Amino acid sequence: MTLIKHIIGGMPSSGSTDHRQDVYNPATGAVVAQVCLGTEAEVTAAVEAAKAAFPAWSATSPAKRAQVMFALREVMKRRADDIARTISAEHGKTHNDALGEVARALEVVEYACGIADKLKGDFSRDVGPGIDTCAERQALGVVAGITPFNFPSMVPLWMIPMALACGNTFILKPSERDPSSANLIHDLFKEAGLPDGVLNVIHGGKAAVDAIIANNDIQAISFVGSTPIAGYIYRNGCAAGKRVQALGGAKNHMVILPDADLDQAADALMGAGFGSAGERCMAISVAVPVGDETADRLVEKLTPRVRALKIGPPSDPEAEMGPVISAEARERIENLISSGAKEGAEILVDGRGLELQGYEGGFWVGGTLLDRVSPDMTVYKQEIFGPVLSVLRAESYDYAVALINRHQYGNGTAIFTRDGDAARDFAKRIQVGMVGINVPIPVPVGTHSFGGWKSSIFGAHGIYGPEAVHFYTRLKTVTSRWPAGIRAGAEFTFPTMG
Repeated sequence: MTLIKHIIGGMPSSGSTDHRQDVYNPATGAVVAQVCLGTEAEVTAAVEAAKAAFPAWSATSPAKRAQVMFALREVMKRRADDIARTISAEHGKTHNDALGEVARALEVVEYACGIADKLKGDFSRDVGPGIDTCAERQALGVVAGITPFNFPSMVPLWMIPMALACGNTFILKPSERDPSSANLIHDLFKEAGLPDGVLNVIHGGKAAVDAIIANNDIQAISFVGSTPIAGYIYRNGCAAGKRVQALGGAKNHMVILPDADLDQAADALMGAGFGSAGERCMAISVAVPVGDETADRLVEKLTPRVRALKIGPPSDPEAEMGPVISAEARERIENLISSGAKEGAEILVDGRGLELQGYEGGFWVGGTLLDRVSPDMTVYKQEIFGPVLSVLRAESYDYAVALINRHQYGNGTAIFTRDGDAARDFAKRIQVGMVGINVPIPVPVGTHSFGGWKSSIFGAHGIYGPEAVHFYTRLKTVTSRWPAGIRAGAEFTFPTMG
């Protein structure tokens, strides 16, 4: 049985306890490994290693730090299939979907390659008599990232490259459900030339999270996961004096106007609703067709496509969708589908009870399509995080906008239309952080930043892109005057630059 260990100061460690957790292959339900569960002792050891590595790493020039990122890019491109296979083995997503995850992670690595330009400061000469002012951004120190199961490579690589490029050292606490990707990320960085101790990996659950929050030497925490845990980490991290960005859950709507190309809209909903078994914080889980005629036509196109979804293990090259992450996730998703039926939704395609020959022990949920869902239903109010698409019929465009704006989540949304005026109005009025116009999953490219609104985020900064530079550095402003410009005599009034 493989034992997945922590990595502290560049070395694997089984930790100070024998606490272990099983790791499953979601396609078979079989235990494939065990992962060590860290406690305060392991977090403390990782922090000490990161603290020891910080002086030399932060003193390394941005250009040389960027060289590590350039090398990492080449290593990742060469080993993309290895990374994807590691993702699929413990998460269950298809190989092509996992390759897409690697590609989106690479965008952030490539952005970090330009860190020397992004850390340039501001300078003003002669702001006063013989006085100059410069502003610069300096690294925070030891920072930490707590990442979810659904993107075990991409989300850590949304954090780590920018944090390290800015001069920080890093503690990664990945999901204990699919932990091997985190250790592989460490190895890829090491192959790219990263010094030992700059990146450390601690596996574990709540005990490890609480130890990260409580450790006084950790200056900042970046988190992606559910809204309740995001709120918990944000409140307690801020109370402990840390800088925190905590990205939470979502309920993403796609509005379909009567003038939209419905074949295009149906294709978009299939990929956005059922890709990665719906286990994406940017998945479209609610289709909002405007008008019953639009809804009827859309449902007519969607129903046979959902029934025909090709579901299988990652080893099946024709699979469009794999299993969900765990037996508990399957039970929760199926219970939400049942609640929809009880509360009046019409089940057009039912994915409950799915079994695949040869993979009877896997965590399977088939594609599910619900029609005539209403805003008061549990299946609408809660984030499902599974392959369930709800159709909520809107009587008007204004009703659709109000519906989305009322929801507690504001992560992503989309509108499909040929009407430029409507699209422009939607982008302006909608109270959501990421908006797609004829784009179903509007995840920004690596040169922009990712972040929702409302209960989908806690903290002032989005993740990766320009926002990351501000999150992982702090501003220092230096005002200087040399002896030749100093006037004689004490100045008792508040200093001015006149």
